Amino acid sequence: MRQFDYAPLYRSSVGFDHLASLFDGLTGAANDTPTYPPYNIERLGENSYRISMAVAGFTPADIKVEVEESLLKVTGAKGDGAKGNEFLYRGIAGRNFARQFQLADFVEVKGADIRDGMLHIDLVREVPEKMKPRSIPIGSANNAPEKVIEHKAAA
Repeated sequence: MRQFDYAPLYRSSVGFDHLASLFDGLTGAANDTPTYPPYNIERLGENSYRISMAVAGFTPADIKVEVEESLLKVTGAKGDGAKGNEFLYRGIAGRNFARQFQLADFVEVKGADIRDGMLHIDLVREVPEKMKPRSIPIGSANNAPEKVIEHKAAA
Protein backbone atom coordinates (compact mmCIF):
# COMPACT_ATOMS: atom_id res chain seq x y z
CA MET A 1 0.00 0.00 0.00
CA ARG A 2 1.25 3.45 -0.82
CA GLN A 3 1.49 6.11 1.83
CA PHE A 4 1.71 9.77 0.95
CA ASP A 5 3.43 12.29 3.16
CA TYR A 6 1.44 15.52 3.40
CA ALA A 7 3.85 17.17 5.83
CA PRO A 8 5.23 19.60 3.17
CA LEU A 9 1.67 20.77 2.51
CA TYR A 10 1.14 21.41 6.22
CA ARG A 11 4.37 23.41 6.41
CA SER A 12 3.91 25.53 3.29
CA SER A 13 0.28 26.59 3.55
CA VAL A 14 -1.79 28.55 5.99
CA GLY A 15 -5.46 27.79 6.40
CA PHE A 16 -5.48 24.73 4.15
CA ASP A 17 -4.60 22.17 6.81
CA HIS A 18 -8.17 20.80 6.74
CA LEU A 19 -7.69 20.05 3.04
CA ALA A 20 -4.53 18.06 3.73
CA SER A 21 -6.35 16.19 6.50
CA LEU A 22 -9.15 15.40 4.09
CA PHE A 23 -6.68 13.99 1.53
CA ASP A 24 -5.01 12.03 4.30
CA GLY A 25 -8.35 10.53 5.30
CA LEU A 26 -9.27 9.65 1.73
CA THR A 27 -6.09 7.66 1.18
CA GLY A 28 -6.78 5.44 4.20
CA ALA A 29 -7.37 1.74 3.79
CA ALA A 30 -10.75 0.73 2.39
CA ASN A 31 -11.19 -1.80 5.19
CA ASP A 32 -11.04 0.97 7.77
CA THR A 33 -14.24 2.64 6.55
CA PRO A 34 -17.37 1.49 8.36
CA THR A 35 -20.19 0.03 6.29
CA TYR A 36 -22.92 0.00 8.95
CA PRO A 37 -25.44 1.49 8.83
CA PRO A 38 -25.95 1.98 5.09
CA TYR A 39 -26.80 5.49 3.96
CA ASN A 40 -27.72 7.64 0.96
CA ILE A 41 -26.84 11.25 0.22
CA GLU A 42 -29.45 12.97 -1.95
CA ARG A 43 -29.52 16.35 -3.63
CA LEU A 44 -33.03 17.75 -3.18
CA GLY A 45 -32.47 21.13 -4.79
CA GLU A 46 -29.78 23.56 -5.80
CA ASN A 47 -28.73 24.17 -2.19
CA SER A 48 -30.48 21.43 -0.20
CA TYR A 49 -29.34 17.91 0.61
CA ARG A 50 -30.51 14.95 2.69
CA ILE A 51 -28.59 12.13 4.32
CA SER A 52 -30.77 9.04 4.86
CA MET A 53 -29.52 6.24 7.08
CA ALA A 54 -31.10 2.82 7.63
CA VAL A 55 -31.47 2.58 11.41
CA ALA A 56 -34.17 -0.08 11.82
CA GLY A 57 -34.78 -0.92 15.47
CA PHE A 58 -33.30 2.32 16.83
CA THR A 59 -35.45 4.91 18.58
CA PRO A 60 -34.82 8.67 18.59
CA ALA A 61 -33.44 8.27 22.12
CA ASP A 62 -30.83 5.78 20.86
CA ILE A 63 -29.43 8.13 18.19
CA LYS A 64 -27.36 11.27 18.66
CA VAL A 65 -26.73 13.80 15.87
CA GLU A 66 -24.04 16.44 16.53
CA VAL A 67 -22.36 19.12 14.46
CA GLU A 68 -18.88 20.22 15.48
CA GLU A 69 -17.46 22.93 13.21
CA SER A 70 -17.68 21.29 9.76
CA LEU A 71 -18.07 17.70 10.96
CA LEU A 72 -21.45 15.96 11.27
CA LYS A 73 -21.36 13.06 13.73
CA VAL A 74 -24.15 10.47 13.93
CA THR A 75 -23.90 7.85 16.68
CA GLY A 76 -26.28 5.11 17.70
CA ALA A 77 -26.11 3.21 20.97
CA LYS A 78 -28.78 0.62 21.58
CA GLY A 79 -29.47 -0.73 25.03
CA ASP A 80 -29.69 -4.46 25.68
CA GLY A 81 -33.50 -4.52 25.70
CA ALA A 82 -33.68 -7.87 23.89
CA LYS A 83 -31.72 -9.88 26.49
CA GLY A 84 -34.76 -11.94 27.47
CA ASN A 85 -35.59 -12.87 23.87
CA GLU A 86 -34.31 -16.06 22.28
CA PHE A 87 -33.51 -15.50 18.62
CA LEU A 88 -33.40 -18.44 16.22
CA TYR A 89 -31.95 -16.11 13.58
CA ARG A 90 -30.97 -12.47 14.02
CA GLY A 91 -30.62 -10.73 10.65
CA ILE A 92 -31.49 -7.20 11.74
CA ALA A 93 -28.32 -5.56 12.96
CA GLY A 94 -28.71 -3.66 16.19
CA ARG A 95 -25.09 -2.94 16.98
CA ASN A 96 -23.76 0.44 17.99
CA PHE A 97 -22.45 2.68 15.24
CA ALA A 98 -20.68 5.96 14.59
CA ARG A 99 -20.64 7.79 11.25
CA GLN A 100 -18.96 11.07 10.37
CA PHE A 101 -19.58 13.34 7.41
CA GLN A 102 -17.35 16.25 6.42
CA LEU A 103 -19.53 19.26 5.62
CA ALA A 104 -18.54 21.82 3.02
CA ASP A 105 -18.33 25.52 3.82
CA PHE A 106 -21.68 27.20 4.55
CA VAL A 107 -23.57 23.87 4.87
CA GLU A 108 -25.84 23.79 7.92
CA VAL A 109 -27.92 21.01 9.44
CA LYS A 110 -31.58 22.08 9.44
CA GLY A 111 -33.13 19.08 11.18
CA ALA A 112 -33.31 15.33 11.65
CA ASP A 113 -36.17 12.87 12.05
CA ILE A 114 -36.85 9.13 12.00
CA ARG A 115 -39.59 7.65 9.80
CA ASP A 116 -40.11 4.00 8.89
CA GLY A 117 -36.68 2.91 10.17
CA MET A 118 -34.86 5.66 8.26
CA LEU A 119 -33.03 8.59 9.85
CA HIS A 120 -33.28 11.65 7.61
CA ILE A 121 -30.89 14.57 8.17
CA ASP A 122 -31.68 17.69 6.15
CA LEU A 123 -28.84 20.00 5.12
CA VAL A 124 -28.90 23.42 3.46
CA ARG A 125 -26.06 25.41 1.94
CA GLU A 126 -26.53 29.09 2.75
CA VAL A 127 -23.86 31.24 1.15
CA PRO A 128 -23.61 34.73 2.73
CA GLU A 129 -24.58 37.66 0.51
CA LYS A 130 -21.04 39.03 0.46
CA MET A 131 -19.77 35.68 -0.91
CA LYS A 132 -22.35 35.40 -3.72
CA PRO A 133 -21.35 36.50 -7.21
CA ARG A 134 -22.58 39.93 -8.20
CA SER A 135 -22.47 41.96 -11.38
CA ILE A 136 -20.42 45.16 -11.54
CA PRO A 137 -21.58 47.77 -14.07
CA ILE A 138 -18.87 48.98 -16.40
CA GLY A 139 -18.75 52.65 -17.33
CA SER A 140 -17.16 54.15 -20.40
CA ALA A 141 -15.21 57.33 -21.05
CA ASN A 142 -18.02 58.59 -23.33
CA ASN A 143 -20.52 58.53 -20.49
CA ALA A 144 -18.24 60.25 -18.01
CA PRO A 145 -19.16 63.82 -17.15
CA GLU A 146 -16.88 66.40 -18.75
CA LYS A 147 -14.67 68.41 -16.46
CA VAL A 148 -15.27 72.14 -16.81
CA ILE A 149 -12.74 74.60 -15.50
CA GLU A 150 -14.15 77.99 -14.79
CA HIS A 151 -11.81 80.91 -14.80
CA LYS A 152 -12.58 84.57 -14.80
CA ALA A 153 -10.33 86.68 -16.96
CA ALA A 154 -8.64 89.58 -15.33
CA ALA A 155 -10.09 92.87 -16.55
